[in-house]
Amino acid sequence: MMEHKFSMNLSWSNGRNGTGNLTASNLNTIVSIPREMNGPGIGTNPDEMLLGASATCYLITFAALLENAKIPVVALSMDSEGFVDVTDGVFTYVRIVHRPNVKVPQLTEHEEKRMHRLAQKAEQTCMISKALKGNVQIECYLEIEQSSNSQ
Repeated sequence: MMEHKFSMNLSWSNGRNGTGNLTASNLNTIVSIPREMNGPGIGTNPDEMLLGASATCYLITFAALLENAKIPVVALSMDSEGFVDVTDGVFTYVRIVHRPNVKVPQLTEHEEKRMHRLAQKAEQTCMISKALKGNVQIECYLEIEQSSNSQ
């Protein structure tokens, strides 16, 4: 078995409504509880970071699958949303929705079907999606556009 280790250092001050500093090899940011959860809303927060981890892992996995399938891509982008339920004062991250957008130089029905399959496969094989499975529902809605020019 090969194991990869990721590390970060965190510090926190001033109780629930304080702020923290998070430092990792390529990340240095301030964190706090978001305003939506009655916090100060300074810097980022765990909810955004979880959404960011899910979204970036998904998009990287999808890009790799498209490349391996030799599907030419003009542009690849995505919008993602995370949904937190609040019941009886308990916050629960319940759902993440990814909306990837792929621009391709030309589009056949066969290629469109392949891309939809790959979009679902990316969600099933992404490391973060697998870590969240059973706890957070992840939905994916692919939009495909044919580029007017293949710059």
